[in-house]
Amino acid sequence: MTKDKGQRTKDKDLVLIGGGHSHAIALRMLGMNPLPGVRLTLITNVSYTPYSGMLPGHVAGFYTFDECHIDLRRLAQFAGAQLYIDKAVGLDLNSNKVICANRPPVAFDVLSIDIGSTPAKESVPGVAKYAIPAKPVPQFLTRWNQIIETISQHPQQSLSLGIVGGGAGGVELAMTMQRRIHQAKTSHHTSVNIHLFHRGNQLLSGHNSWVQRYVEKLLKKREIQVHLGETVSQILPDKICCESGLVVDCDYSFWVTQAAAPSWIAESGLHNNSQGFILVGDTLQSLSHPHIFAAGDIATMVNHPRPKAGVFAVRQGKPLVENLRCFVQGKTLNPYKPQRRYLSLIGTGDGGAIASWGPFGWHSRLLWRWKDHIDRKFMRQFRDLPAMTPGNNLPEKTQNLTKSTLLKKPKNTPPMYCAGCGSKVGSTTLERVLKRLQNEYPFPTPEDIILGLGTPDDAAVVQVPADKLLVQTIDYFRTLINDPFIFGQISTHHCLSDLFAMGATPQSVLAMVTVPYGTAEKQEETLYQLLSGAMKVLSQVQATLVGGHTTEGAELTFGLSCNGLVSPQQILKKSGMKPGDQLIFTKGLGTGILFAAHKRLQAKGRWIDQAVESMLLSNQEAVKVFRDHGVTACTDVTGFGLVGHLVEMVQASGVAVELEWDKIPILEGVTELVEQGIVSSLYPQNVQAARFISNQEEICDRANYQVLFDPQTSGGLLATIPADQAVKCEQILQELGYIHSRIIGKVTPASSGVPPLRFL
Repeated sequence: MTKDKGQRTKDKDLVLIGGGHSHAIALRMLGMNPLPGVRLTLITNVSYTPYSGMLPGHVAGFYTFDECHIDLRRLAQFAGAQLYIDKAVGLDLNSNKVICANRPPVAFDVLSIDIGSTPAKESVPGVAKYAIPAKPVPQFLTRWNQIIETISQHPQQSLSLGIVGGGAGGVELAMTMQRRIHQAKTSHHTSVNIHLFHRGNQLLSGHNSWVQRYVEKLLKKREIQVHLGETVSQILPDKICCESGLVVDCDYSFWVTQAAAPSWIAESGLHNNSQGFILVGDTLQSLSHPHIFAAGDIATMVNHPRPKAGVFAVRQGKPLVENLRCFVQGKTLNPYKPQRRYLSLIGTGDGGAIASWGPFGWHSRLLWRWKDHIDRKFMRQFRDLPAMTPGNNLPEKTQNLTKSTLLKKPKNTPPMYCAGCGSKVGSTTLERVLKRLQNEYPFPTPEDIILGLGTPDDAAVVQVPADKLLVQTIDYFRTLINDPFIFGQISTHHCLSDLFAMGATPQSVLAMVTVPYGTAEKQEETLYQLLSGAMKVLSQVQATLVGGHTTEGAELTFGLSCNGLVSPQQILKKSGMKPGDQLIFTKGLGTGILFAAHKRLQAKGRWIDQAVESMLLSNQEAVKVFRDHGVTACTDVTGFGLVGHLVEMVQASGVAVELEWDKIPILEGVTELVEQGIVSSLYPQNVQAARFISNQEEICDRANYQVLFDPQTSGGLLATIPADQAVKCEQILQELGYIHSRIIGKVTPASSGVPPLRFL
């Protein structure tokens, strides 16, 4: 047995739903001072969360996307949290699980919810179909950017916008939209009409009378038409209709009304108010379920009700973290009382702002500068994350949540982990996981699987048809992403790719897993999430999981031993390249560089998002396209990089290649990271293949040179196609979703004594 002094098992699962302001602050604080013995998970349907204070400025064009959004992927990496990009759609409070839209349920011991709110759509006809709601913000910004793009392309056209809702959000949106539209139209002074609809007789309910009157005068001065006392009764594709009979032509209609909660909150069984918001006490705990916390717009403090405003969500961040920490550690929680009055700063879209505080109000450009300073300071704490180094004096492991255990461990005893077969994951854990998987992905029993998971035998037995050959491959590596479900999918795609590159059809696989140290319950959840990801991919390619091996270790690792079947005449090899053939590559390069940067907190979340999207793209359909277009040779580009795998092909074929430098596809963000000097740890070995490049000295100083040797996880296929078929092949690949597919070069005759690769 061995001691692992630096390793602490994870006894509790703290799950955060939503990346709102409170949770963003919580992640930063937990990254600086982690909770020992706690596995932290963030579930969010977006990897960037907007900061509400800067959003109107972004609409007006004052701030870029990055300046007003918090990168949750980077923040989660800093906090050591698992990040699940998915939408929560329900809670199973009987078994303490979060129900997600596109992944298996996520178990929790302690839960916190900070998902914001959405505009109340009520029952107005046409709203759901034709109106653009202000929330969720990502969808709103997508539509807004499309509108600005259309205006920029056709600046001579007149435009009419309708905004429903006369609160601070609607008023600020009207003024900031007007500014951005005028900017987009530049020199074209065509008509821009903005209409603001409000059912009340006064704008900005809840603000003082001076602010209300001043804003109304300002809107009139800006020629923004305000319709007070008008209740919208219907939204049409090009009109807004009111109960009074007023009908206004509007090219686009925006819905910025009172806040509402998603329906699943009320359906979950948590105590909530009439609007569906979670009722919490002074400690931010649910009134009905004390192990569930809520903050931000989704929560309503019963003793201290406040407006749904970002300022309160920001202020709740610190007390939320402190009470989560106390709850996990079994300590007394501290009550939190929010401020009664708060300063509201409303941007006017012209570089000025209106201050509203109690009975006082003021409009000035100085206020905007002050607001800009405050907002940028707030955002800097998430951009300039402190460099954290692991300490030697870690707090002791927290007590397990379970009230009783079969065997109690002595206190203050370091964890002891066995080697050999003593390091295996327990059979009971495996049985439970396989049973759960069977319910989600029923194990097929094809005729060629004689003995598999459904039998208790020591090994699987598969049958190879007489007219087929058995193709075998194996791959296995550490996780590169903090989501076992996504990692299971990526790793499975990667392992199966060798079969596709050889022209084989997957038949069966054996799984190899190392699960991080932890309690049996936590290991079960990790293994279930991981294998669920693998089974999702295996079911798509109709391959059967027939067995495997699981052990405990310091970190999550996974791989598959894969069996495939192929007819002898259909085998694809590296050795079939012919002079004149065109070389096609199907995916962008740079995953090794991107994830090296991600570990250093130097990659933007959206760069990792698109890398994950690429790695989740199976090569199965690509090889079918290659077959249809007379493929002569094929391989997949993985650990040895583009040059390394291409060298294997040209050496096996006895040919040379000319590659077009500008045609080689590269993933977003890679160029910027290469300029910063970031490369994969495998790069020094891979770059040895540069000796096979005939004009190596000429190209070694070019931008993105390092990308040629970057190891790829679940990389693309590299194939040669007859010249008369290549363009059509490239087009079909792109239509099928291989958007980075490119003809990157051509095959030429080899020259004696000359390295076989040349870049143009």
